[in-house]
Amino acid sequence: QAGGKRLRPILMSAMYEMLGGSSTILWPFMAAIEMIHTHSLIHDDLPAIDNDQYRRGKKTTHVVYGESAAILAGDALLNYAYETAFRAFDQVKQPEDMVRVAKALKILGQKTGIQGMLGGQGVDVENDGRPLSKDMLDYIYENKTSALIEASLMIGAVLAGSEELTEIQQIGSNIGIAFQIQDDILDVTSSQEELGKPVGSDEKNHKTTYVTLEGIEKAGEEVKR
Repeated sequence: QAGGKRLRPILMSAMYEMLGGSSTILWPFMAAIEMIHTHSLIHDDLPAIDNDQYRRGKKTTHVVYGESAAILAGDALLNYAYETAFRAFDQVKQPEDMVRVAKALKILGQKTGIQGMLGGQGVDVENDGRPLSKDMLDYIYENKTSALIEASLMIGAVLAGSEELTEIQQIGSNIGIAFQIQDDILDVTSSQEELGKPVGSDEKNHKTTYVTLEGIEKAGEEVKR
């Protein structure tokens, strides 16, 4: 009911179309990436992690249905995302598409797992409440936030037939880090009504952010850079 921005599937579709893609082969991956993102939000809001009460202007899953149900809902979304992504094989019409789907699935697994989103989340949780260096903070942002955005752009490119992914991955990384820094800024400058989620969450959880490291003004400059 809360919906969402659907930023990641939109980026995936934009990259795919920009590189000449025109098949429905992309659709299962668009749905999958949004499910994975929603899974990460449900688990991020849990009492054991951020313990947030609101998300997208609605009470969080664990508040409405209980912690056990929220854990299972997040797990179910993650697994259903991969089941959905595999349906792209049903859309294959050309032999080369089979290889492209396999490559896209590999990217999805890497960017979601311990080398990506979950790895970044793990480091974030392990260092909860501890002061972090900028390098460590960048590592967390690069993986926890940027990884799914990188995956969105890279999957769109791969399914369109692109072989060169280095620059596309870097673009995704830059977008993700800028997005997270902006989120840091909004956490101290915005309101719950505007964001649809609690503000001051980073301070409450004693988290190191770009704002605590560099201040609001310099953090804003990092976003523009």
